[in-house]
Amino acid sequence: MLPHVVDRACGSRGLRAWRRRVTDDLAGRVVEIGFGSGHNLAFLPEAVDRVDAVEPSELAWELAASRRSASGATVVRAGLDGQQRELPDASCDAALCTFTLCTVPHPLTVLSELRRVLKPGGRLHLLEHGRAPDRRVARWQRRLDPLEQRLAGGCHLTRDPVALVHEAGFTTDWVEQAYGPGPRPWMWLTVGMFQA
Repeated sequence: MLPHVVDRACGSRGLRAWRRRVTDDLAGRVVEIGFGSGHNLAFLPEAVDRVDAVEPSELAWELAASRRSASGATVVRAGLDGQQRELPDASCDAALCTFTLCTVPHPLTVLSELRRVLKPGGRLHLLEHGRAPDRRVARWQRRLDPLEQRLAGGCHLTRDPVALVHEAGFTTDWVEQAYGPGPRPWMWLTVGMFQA
């Protein structure tokens, strides 16, 4: 049931502009962690020729079938676990990660693997939700976090995606943060591009 809920929530009209922004300038071979049901495919530039999709859920992969077939890029399932990929070192031009670092058990391991598979000069394109700067919202996030983790497949409301990316050794090319559409504890969004 959870992949259906995520498909609806992450495919909302209000997130389309954010997805368009995070996929801007992607080209070549892209590894996407947390591919989900393929919502990013509609926004990929024509310069993307291949997506190595890492997605653990069989149901999410099935939900993506029509989006995969409509995509101009070749989409290949490249594994089930973002923490350990079978892709060769320095094999991808870019990495795409949307609404994934909040859920994976070991985000630094995932980010380390992304750095391994990115070519020199490769960039991580990131769209995540996380810890809000407003004390009142952050307090609600801390209260709701244990319940969120149980009901939403391990999703954390209190992770700081920019801090995680920097801790993993990436540097910022650009980053923007703002509240997206929906309840504030879930919608402090970060979009950016980071150099490996």
